[in-house]
Amino acid sequence: MKKLLVAGAIMAALTAGAVQAKEWKTVRFGIEGAYPPFSWTDESGELQGFDVDMANALCEQMEVKCQLVAQDWDGIIPALLARKYDAIIAAMSITEERKRTVDFTGKYALVPNKFVAKKGTELDLSEAGLKGKRVGVQIATTHDKYLTDNFGKDVNLVRYGTADEAYLDLKSGRVDYVFLDATAIEEGLLNKDGGDQFEFVGPSVTDEKWFGEGFGIAVRKQDQDLKNKLNKAIEALRDNGKYEAVNSKYFEYDVYGG
Repeated sequence: MKKLLVAGAIMAALTAGAVQAKEWKTVRFGIEGAYPPFSWTDESGELQGFDVDMANALCEQMEVKCQLVAQDWDGIIPALLARKYDAIIAAMSITEERKRTVDFTGKYALVPNKFVAKKGTELDLSEAGLKGKRVGVQIATTHDKYLTDNFGKDVNLVRYGTADEAYLDLKSGRVDYVFLDATAIEEGLLNKDGGDQFEFVGPSVTDEKWFGEGFGIAVRKQDQDLKNKLNKAIEALRDNGKYEAVNSKYFEYDVYGG
């Protein structure tokens, strides 16, 4: 009898899971809101940007209601695991380290990573070249980990909660370089007033070990049904031209990459 009860409980749980897989009526996306052009918060407090438009397009494609939740970067994965929202769309690189905690869709964007500095500044991306240099990074990002793993004994990393804070210190001379993805630097610094005083320096950095396969949408490992729905929606947006429409609003090239 106990075996029958256990088997019945298992079947009920599986049945409930199968029903749940078909009942995603609302998808809540966690978004940073401080990483233009992917996301920012406008003067009225509304979230804007590529990730915001992508989230809305994905929800429309999946025929579900969309909710956007602003979340600081350093707590963005813990908040997903705590069920504050269902998925993260926040220019998050798909990496092996993050895969140990969350699951990812396939990429929805792929952007090179660059250093930026005042014009006339040179960069030697080596232990000797970075020794004693102050480099601004956003805390708990792949940029932070890349420099820590490769140059941690030599470079003086200055960690910030947002990219905008790093740009302010670069402008004031408190750091020598800022290291982020190229599109964020373009939108957040180079294309703004005073941006003509700064330029990209050194090589593009795309090491897959640290920067992964591109930007993916993170979900909890148990939510495979949601991941599958999102993957199908990304493919559909690429096929029906809606991805291109969002892309062209923010970028002059295909941010999806090769």
